[in-house]
Amino acid sequence: MVPRQEALSSSVWHAAGLAASPLEGDILNTAGTATGSILSILSVFNVFNVFNVVHAAAPVVRRTRVPEFRGRYVGSMPILPKERDPRLVTIRRGGTLSDEHHRLLAGWALDCAEHVLPLFEDRQPEDGRPRHAIEVGRGWIRGEVPMREAHHEAFIANAAARGMPEPAKFAALAAGQAVAVAHVAAHDLGAAAYAIRAAGAGAVDAAAARAAEREWQRALLPAAVRDLVLEDQQRRSAICWNVFDE
Repeated sequence: MVPRQEALSSSVWHAAGLAASPLEGDILNTAGTATGSILSILSVFNVFNVFNVVHAAAPVVRRTRVPEFRGRYVGSMPILPKERDPRLVTIRRGGTLSDEHHRLLAGWALDCAEHVLPLFEDRQPEDGRPRHAIEVGRGWIRGEVPMREAHHEAFIANAAARGMPEPAKFAALAAGQAVAVAHVAAHDLGAAAYAIRAAGAGAVDAAAARAAEREWQRALLPAAVRDLVLEDQQRRSAICWNVFDE
């Protein structure tokens, strides 16, 4: 029969994945109960030391969530109202906006952004991010690009605006807002507003340039959503730098 102390010592070592020492066994067989108990306790502490050493040496593996890049809409106005107009919320999300009208709004927003895109590309001809965002937005309209991808492109286009002078910055932000319409239809006015600001920022007569851009945009509105957009411009102009005011 194996003495209790030896059994304890052996079991602890086996738990650590190590074989019990023969010398340890001889000592336990010949030592008194008190000595055996002390040695068993020491063995336990040795095992814990082994575990501590192994734990310290082993690489720490954590499931770390890599934060997805999140761009910033540059500016002091929020563009989107706190209370959303249900007419600009899709039916699947509890609103009344049809998919057809959602695509019309997206197409108009992309046209607004593309109209001022040269203000960015003339400054940054090697940076294709805003242009690519517009292409992705058109791909979403055609059903070739999922909404998530279009939404992600908005942040990429916004990042292109950083450090740019106002005409280029606002043009890039217009592209970001336009492709974001795939996610939230109400970003259509964000695209139009930034495009108007881009047109005015680089003009000698800023007020005249903004007015001309605004009228160009309105002439381009699809008939099916024209009244909706014009009413929304009146309602949200105050949070869109008042660019839609007559």
